[in-house]
Amino acid sequence: MKAFIQAIVVAGLLSACAKPGNDTANIQELNQQFISAWNSKDAGKVNAFLADDVHFLQGEVHYTGKSEVSQKWVQETMPTINNLKTSVVTSATDSELAYEAGTFSVDVMPETRDQPRGVGEGNFVLIWKKADDNTWKLSYAQLEDHPVRVKNPGATAANF
Repeated sequence: MKAFIQAIVVAGLLSACAKPGNDTANIQELNQQFISAWNSKDAGKVNAFLADDVHFLQGEVHYTGKSEVSQKWVQETMPTINNLKTSVVTSATDSELAYEAGTFSVDVMPETRDQPRGVGEGNFVLIWKKADDNTWKLSYAQLEDHPVRVKNPGATAANF
């Protein structure tokens, strides 16, 4: 939780220090497009949102760069979860930087059909920055997961 709060403070400070401008991002729209691509299992579109120097943090895991984040987060995680949802706690935007932070939930798919489905929940921070070509790219993603819990105790993947 400490890392989550630190990330929000850093994002807020960066946003406060940036120059105001009229060319701000629509952070809600950016994140909805990202979530929609993730839920549609469109890895190509998700990867297109990533900045070349993107950072991904989850617990002790830290991936850096578009190639590593794409391979180790997007490609490896996307097949294992469904129904990503977020609940925003705070967000801000200016002409160069935008962020959104809050909580998330996902359905976690079992490894075999005889195992139950799970529910994953936690906190998130997504920081977007404007690229040289004036498109908005995901620059930083941090997830803090709670332990996965069984979605419907007693039910298995074969029941769904």
